[in-house]
Amino acid sequence: MLTHDELVPWLRLSLVKGLGPRGQIQLLRALGEPVAIFAAPYEQLRALVTDPLAQTIVATRELELPQIEMTLRWLNEPNRLILTLADEQYPKKLLDLPDPPCVLYAQGKLDFLNKPALSVVGSRNASAQGIQNAHSFAHYVSTQGVTIVSGLATGIDAAAHRGGLAGVGASIAVVGTGLDRVYPASNHQLAHQLAADGLILSELALGSPPKSEHFPRRNRMIAALGLGCLVVEAALGSGSLITARQALELGREVFAIPGSIHSPLAKGCHQLIKNGAKLVESGADIFEELAAPLSLFELPKGSNAIEKKPKKAIEVDPILCQMGWDPIEFDALIEVTGLTSEALCAILLGLELEGQISCLPGNRYQRLAGTGKS
Repeated sequence: MLTHDELVPWLRLSLVKGLGPRGQIQLLRALGEPVAIFAAPYEQLRALVTDPLAQTIVATRELELPQIEMTLRWLNEPNRLILTLADEQYPKKLLDLPDPPCVLYAQGKLDFLNKPALSVVGSRNASAQGIQNAHSFAHYVSTQGVTIVSGLATGIDAAAHRGGLAGVGASIAVVGTGLDRVYPASNHQLAHQLAADGLILSELALGSPPKSEHFPRRNRMIAALGLGCLVVEAALGSGSLITARQALELGREVFAIPGSIHSPLAKGCHQLIKNGAKLVESGADIFEELAAPLSLFELPKGSNAIEKKPKKAIEVDPILCQMGWDPIEFDALIEVTGLTSEALCAILLGLELEGQISCLPGNRYQRLAGTGKS
């Protein structure tokens, strides 16, 4: 880990306004290290970057930046770290990116960066079934010693983090703000748990707000950190599909959970499957595909994710059988079951309390499936 004095030039480079990760990498490749960049004459810098950027670098080489002082004070608190490309602990998987961040802010346990990981992404406005799938798949994968990586958004991300934290693999959140902020605020408690039991990462300076341009940068890191990327729910045009494409471009496996042909949140997953993503119905399906890369890691003793044990037959409520798997209106259920309105209401309430169905807008109901187990 670098000393504060060694860290300052890296922070200064990361804070050059308008330079960005690609520009930082370009300068580092040409000049070797941040100290050399800030010592270079204007003419040499101008040959590598635009004139305004060269002028900015020259103007800030000796400037005392309040942001750096604030960052060093933040770093003095327990459980807070900053990694640079010069650190041995810098995650090697990020080096597959054409523009790896030169500075990483971290809060939590760095050990999880060296463990096998699965990226999990999906809709912020997820269905009840999607939330359940994200949690159960992530939990199953985490019990096998694989870390869950996601983006701390509402919906699928939050459910995946919680599932990951419930297993030995825990979870890493890559965020689109500075680490002194939590976005969305509703995930404050989850962020606290991730910082304590997992890890939170950001390449953005402290104080950075949740701007729209920050999230594509976050997503490319999510794609890179996993051996594969699981898409739980995604509409067509979703940012999750972009993350999946980035994962594919980086040589990662892409997995998708299918859904109802009538659900807009399943359209993106179905498109991925049509284009070659692996359709998964259980956590074990993921391990079958990742067997080769996972063999390079030492997983917890006794884990055997690929072995599928026979299941005992489960008695299913006849109402669930008549519901099917697509959303169904209350009046349609009365018609197919032949029950009175009062009797059906009582049964549906019981099934909802048991977590077997979800009540949807428009007086509709949908059966939930626990598909995350092998």
